[in-house]
Amino acid sequence: MKYVVLAISVSCLLIACGKTDESVRHQVSSPGGKNEIVFELIDGKPHYSVSHADRKVLNPSSLGFVFKNGDSLTDHLELIDARHLSVDETWEQVWGEKQFIRDNFNGLTLDLREKVGSKRMISIEFRAYDDGIAFRYLYPKQGDENIVIMDELTGFDVAEDGEAWWIGAYQDNRYEYLTSKTKLSSIDTVHTPLTVRTTSGLVLSFHEAGLKDYASMTLERLNGTELKSNLVPWADGDRVKTNGSFKTPWRTLQIADAPGELLTSYLILNLNEPNRIEDTSWIKPFKYLGIWWGMHIGKYTFWESPNQGATTQNAMRYIDYCRELGIDHLLIEGWNKGWTPAWYENAMHQFSFTDEADNFDLKKVTDYAAENGVHIIGYHETGSNIINYLDQIDSGMELYRQLGIQDMKIGQVGSRLNMKEWHHGQFGVNYYRFVLEKALEYRLTVNFHEPIKDTGERRTYPNMMSREGARGQEYNAWSEGNPPDHTAILPFTRMLSGPMDFTPGIFDVDIKQGFEGRDVHTTAAKQLALYVVLYSPIQMLADLPENYMGHPAFKFLRDVPVDWEDTRILNAEIGEFVTTVRKDRHSDDWYLGSLTNEKERTFEFPLTFLDPGISYEAEVYSDAKGITWKERASEIDVHTLSVNSKDTLRLHLAPGGGAAARLKKLDENGK
Repeated sequence: MKYVVLAISVSCLLIACGKTDESVRHQVSSPGGKNEIVFELIDGKPHYSVSHADRKVLNPSSLGFVFKNGDSLTDHLELIDARHLSVDETWEQVWGEKQFIRDNFNGLTLDLREKVGSKRMISIEFRAYDDGIAFRYLYPKQGDENIVIMDELTGFDVAEDGEAWWIGAYQDNRYEYLTSKTKLSSIDTVHTPLTVRTTSGLVLSFHEAGLKDYASMTLERLNGTELKSNLVPWADGDRVKTNGSFKTPWRTLQIADAPGELLTSYLILNLNEPNRIEDTSWIKPFKYLGIWWGMHIGKYTFWESPNQGATTQNAMRYIDYCRELGIDHLLIEGWNKGWTPAWYENAMHQFSFTDEADNFDLKKVTDYAAENGVHIIGYHETGSNIINYLDQIDSGMELYRQLGIQDMKIGQVGSRLNMKEWHHGQFGVNYYRFVLEKALEYRLTVNFHEPIKDTGERRTYPNMMSREGARGQEYNAWSEGNPPDHTAILPFTRMLSGPMDFTPGIFDVDIKQGFEGRDVHTTAAKQLALYVVLYSPIQMLADLPENYMGHPAFKFLRDVPVDWEDTRILNAEIGEFVTTVRKDRHSDDWYLGSLTNEKERTFEFPLTFLDPGISYEAEVYSDAKGITWKERASEIDVHTLSVNSKDTLRLHLAPGGGAAARLKKLDENGK
């Protein structure tokens, strides 16, 4: 890895003792002067505010905690020390949407102490970036053995109203709901990322980074546009249980002048600790097929039946498809004992993670896969029975290691873990981290479904490849489906937290083999665009593999990478449209994905991101003329043209449609 570091630390001791009813004020601005944080200690109470250029973003907002038995740490405080720090470094991702990431901020750490009582200390660490701000609390051990946090008083008093895109917290299906769009002043208690476009045009995203051994933060609205941290509780009502000390996740606010700028902000990643895995050679991005879509559309069953999806014969047939299509990974769900027609119900369902289902021979399948150059992806469905899973986790992962399996998907279907605890409370946060670290012991990469939200831990643990955490493609198979604007919202909400295993790639968008009356609510060309717009280092080719055989657009699915050198946004409006271009990390080629909501659009894109003076072959996949997401949606126009950096690419997007393109750099011989 290559690093360029410039760090300057300035420490000044400020003795505030003896000051009464006097304001203490410190400020820190981002390196480019775009964002400023002001800390104030007024009458012993800490507050902070945020400005962007000449605009107020957050009015003075509260800080502090309420502990069990009514004990609080939020007033009668004095400032003991203030330290400034400037950092400018560049680090390299093991894999990602951008290879080299610059971490450039100015920091301010404040040490506070109570003037009365036990005189406890707490520090608040602020960081100001040009793309946002962040802060966290650090509470050292100082006497009490078991401090229980009952409330975090962190406020976000947003200076002006605006439009907000949000998903309500405390719902049984976790994050898997359609996004609501309302005025910020009328939102409910919501999950993060929370995205807001203020009346003056600023675009904000509230989230957190480095979530570990703590409850995840939701946001509740108090009055008007004043928001407050709402920590997801344990079943007994406690919010965070500690051993007498704690360090909170970073509370983050990304700030942009336009929506597209949010999509290339790496603030969340920068706030996480560096990679802890010394040998990452076994961690590789990939594309995969799966015995999956057929189960969701009703062609196969997850459980043992005449239409069982996971049989030895069916698995070997899918391995043959992988070989013929040039896709080297295959996910097999339902291979193990425990699947029943009621497997998804909240009933502490019992799965085995070593015993095979009837009609399935795991060793025979993995051997056949190895002979054909295909890697099997293991699957563990817990049914949210975490007691049962943790009892078997070592034996289940050891089985995968013995069979040469290095990648796995882990599901937690259910409204509560152990039918008791929220997926996103401290219990769930610790469970997911334990499983991730356990997978590392067995050299397994992880794809969590029904997960805890992403807060950037993939930087620290690059075996944390992807996760669900929103309504994915499967909702189109057996529900009313995701409307056309769903994938035009996800980049500005869920995707701001990190990669998503959305499972795109449906060519049979009318779902001819499955539940009657279902479709994916997009054109087939838009399904191609999703591979570029919705980032993940693992991408499923989700359709039935027979639908890919001989299809002219399959070439794009085979070619499109999952690991990138650079990412840029050509245009973007939340819930309306977005166009993304990414440069392949392993070639000189660029890939473009553009999608729209239910509105028809025509775009013209200057190709100035291409190398000057070089010709490129543009392979374009777009909606056929006259189609919509409701009519003839599977028709794709495929054509090729020669372009260079001085050209403009014109694309027409049908209602609910999209377009994709590969821009292949040609040599001096035009090849």
